[in-house]
Amino acid sequence: NSVTSRYFKVRASRGLTGAEVARTILDRNGLSSVPVYPVRGTLTDHYDPRSKVLRLSDATYNATSVAAIGVAAHECGHAMQDKEAYAPLKLRGSLVPVANIGSNLSWVFIILGIVMGANQTLLNIGILLFSLAVIFQLVTLPVEFNASSRALRVLKDSAMMYDDEVEDTRKVLSAAALTYVASAAAAILSLLRLVILFGGGRDD
Repeated sequence: NSVTSRYFKVRASRGLTGAEVARTILDRNGLSSVPVYPVRGTLTDHYDPRSKVLRLSDATYNATSVAAIGVAAHECGHAMQDKEAYAPLKLRGSLVPVANIGSNLSWVFIILGIVMGANQTLLNIGILLFSLAVIFQLVTLPVEFNASSRALRVLKDSAMMYDDEVEDTRKVLSAAALTYVASAAAAILSLLRLVILFGGGRDD
């Protein structure tokens, strides 16, 4: 939060907005058919691979900050992944339904298992469902890191930013990537805790 807040206040020298940067990157990478739309909220930026649309938040779309440009370029990275059928992105997309089901229903089965006298079958189902959400978190990591790598490379090669500004953008995207690492680590620790508490074989 501190890194993004700082660089959302630093104006990029060339004065390009996030929307302009996104449009330029998409056009240069054969993605002219992908529209760029504004979306309400803060850091609600995303690329939708189903509708082939890139949406930028209020803080990014018309902003000329280093962070805004970095975020816009990162989302373009996802669009480039989609165009190239990047395997981890495809896998993550296929995991979305099962991950949502797993995260929503896992605790229902675990609580029911506890209430019904430590019913091992229900507890195991709950743990299995939760593990699907953990797998989704892990698959997300290479997707996000790769999108940031693409963003930094295209910003440097396109001369839309000066070298020192690209380095500042690297700081923003690295900080953002660490939030995914933290989420994955928390999910893994939660899964391990569930396995230790309810996974069976406690006598061993």
